[in-house]
Amino acid sequence: QVQVVESGGGLVQAGGSLTLSCAVSGSIFSFNTMGWYRQASGKQRELVAAFTRGGRTNYADSVKGRFTISRNNAKTLMYLQMNSLKPEDTAVYYCNVEAYNNVEDYRSSRTLNYWGQGTQVTVSS
Repeated sequence: QVQVVESGGGLVQAGGSLTLSCAVSGSIFSFNTMGWYRQASGKQRELVAAFTRGGRTNYADSVKGRFTISRNNAKTLMYLQMNSLKPEDTAVYYCNVEAYNNVEDYRSSRTLNYWGQGTQVTVSS
């Protein structure tokens, strides 16, 4: 059973910083992508930053230059360093892992998505 657990959210003033952490545990055959998403109240969930299967990073235009995604080599920990926070960054932030469960799924390009429970980030003006 794969578990994904976020931590590190909180209340911060505009211009401040926060670091979110994501702990991934359980048996995974092969990782595809790993990333951070967020969902503001009344809005759809959106991609914030992610690692591609090849290890490249992608960022939403709204966070480029302010947020940095990182992870350890074992892919059991992933972080989102958030600097120069703005009120519009307020949202619930989710960690996502997309992975292949076994060799048959890998050969069939069939992935599963694992989500954490989310962590609230509130930026006050």
